[in-house]
Amino acid sequence: MTNPASIADTDHNALADLLMNSGLDNSSDDIDDLTSDNSNYATLTDALEQTVFESFDDGLYIGMMSGTSLDGMDAVLCQFNPAMSNEDNTQPPMQLLATYSQDFPSRLREVLLALCQPNGVNQLVPEADEPNSELDWFGWASRAYAEFASEVVNTLLQQSNTDPESVLAIGCHGQTVRHRPQMGFSLQLVDSNIIAERTGISVVSDFRRRDMAVGGQGAPLVPAFHQALFANPDSTRVLLNLGGIANITVLPASEETQVVGYDTGPANLLLDAWISLHTDNAYDAGGAWAQSGTLIEPLLQRLLAHPFFAQSHPKSTGREDFNLTWLQDELQAFEQANANISYSAADVQATLTELTAISASTQINMFVSTSKNSSVYVCGGGALNDYLITRLQAHLLHCTVKTTEHLGLAPTWVEAVAFAWLARQTLMGETGNLPAVTGANKGVVLGQVCFA
Repeated sequence: MTNPASIADTDHNALADLLMNSGLDNSSDDIDDLTSDNSNYATLTDALEQTVFESFDDGLYIGMMSGTSLDGMDAVLCQFNPAMSNEDNTQPPMQLLATYSQDFPSRLREVLLALCQPNGVNQLVPEADEPNSELDWFGWASRAYAEFASEVVNTLLQQSNTDPESVLAIGCHGQTVRHRPQMGFSLQLVDSNIIAERTGISVVSDFRRRDMAVGGQGAPLVPAFHQALFANPDSTRVLLNLGGIANITVLPASEETQVVGYDTGPANLLLDAWISLHTDNAYDAGGAWAQSGTLIEPLLQRLLAHPFFAQSHPKSTGREDFNLTWLQDELQAFEQANANISYSAADVQATLTELTAISASTQINMFVSTSKNSSVYVCGGGALNDYLITRLQAHLLHCTVKTTEHLGLAPTWVEAVAFAWLARQTLMGETGNLPAVTGANKGVVLGQVCFA
């Protein structure tokens, strides 16, 4: 299979050459003369059938994801069934062919975390030949991120014995370092030119800003993929993604009811930050540390008073609203107002876990409390947090809580596959957003394409 860039160049040029060499104008006689020549007719047909948006519905795609938690970069190699939206189709809508995940280089992760906070790079100590201003750091990290992403892709290709020319495109979201929907912008950090050059594969990136150009939040974008892959006419399904931020997608059984999706609040972002601050662990494996603590109910109520939780959807959030500095400020204010309450670091972890569970379940219950046939399927790194899943089930009395493993896709790979699907939508010229989810005034084709 040929790379899409070469398809476009070769076929359009071949068609142009054919038309010029044949001396064609707009007269039907010339066309009749051409079609009477079987060899020329076949060539023309081939050229017309392989335009830039033709045959991109099947084939191989790579999807990449590095979320708000910044725990690593995930990459998947997958193939989509051209008839995946056809209910009568008996073939699986998607085949996950290979996966690969790699932790961020420590310096790159440090810089990315700094860039996520306004003026955060002021705390960085530049090493030799490193930048000393925020904008320079942004450029440095864009290049470093792309080089790292290229390594991840090439390792995935090598391990799966896949020829780069057989991959139509890479969907690379980049790293969100600033998300300000109220100001009409969102910044994803990545240099797609480097990835295309290092891998020899076309890259689709910058998915959010086209949605924002038509009045949307630019997030969340995965609900359209959830609908394409997981919707079921016999039951209401809620997809709960527990990444750095938690977000839900409500897939109603009735096709007449719109899909709903939005962020519900913090998840691994605060949990990982707090345990990293107090232990040598980067995350709370299985939620064991949180489970060893005791819920601090007054602190929970204080954290739930954050204005984001009271906002109506569509809505999205990130490190701009929820971060370690915010948490520490809230703890300081809580201690000043409750000098008689003592607590441990594990108690705070238990409370943060409950914050995620109750903020997500409160929203989910708005859609499933009256439904007798509904399920919640969890994906993202938080799906591996057994204690968090237990707390979610405790608040979701009207439905069962499972992981997307029960739908045929492991929870850790859902978002990466989503961006492979979004890249496919872009190359096909199909919309990738859901206006009812993001608040956009229309559906649009998302992303910018950097051809290899």
